[in-house]
Amino acid sequence: MNAHLQPTGSAYFISPETAAVESHTLSVLVDNEPGVLARVIGLFSGRGYNIESLTVSETEHQAHLSRITVVTRGTPQVLEQIKAQLERIVPVHRVVDLTVRARELGQDRPIEREVALIKVIGEGEMRAETLRLADAFHAKVVDATVGHFILEITGKSSKIDQFVAIMKPLGLIEVCRTGIAAMNRGVQGM
Repeated sequence: MNAHLQPTGSAYFISPETAAVESHTLSVLVDNEPGVLARVIGLFSGRGYNIESLTVSETEHQAHLSRITVVTRGTPQVLEQIKAQLERIVPVHRVVDLTVRARELGQDRPIEREVALIKVIGEGEMRAETLRLADAFHAKVVDATVGHFILEITGKSSKIDQFVAIMKPLGLIEVCRTGIAAMNRGVQGM
């Protein structure tokens, strides 16, 4: 085997003639019981797949079901393999590649949103600039003292990235992000 085609030990090994690596958002409906998240995450780590974003919440209380939203990267073949392996985990009811579903519906991507809490120094002349920029980005002040603000912002990850970058020179202290929540447009559910 040629040196440039040697496997790296990662699921991301691809030869030059294969498809490009893409980012996909997967939605996984699972039983809400102890250990399920660990099993799903174990599948990714055990096979060398990276998780770019992860959110989990119970979505159907009466049925004890939770929805896991995972953003990962891979070739179409690797992404199909991830989906097939997720579907084999016993407490998993359904796996939907929201990115593929969006394309089938004639859309570029599913609706994706993230929430972030951002703590910024709020003193002196920078205080007014921080509030002006927060208003421009539709961020809400959720806590304020004479020395700092905590701002809440919701939107696409790229919007949050941009807001964080703008806050850095104004005295960014801390950022906490939820990860992506996503669903497709239209009347059909997951």
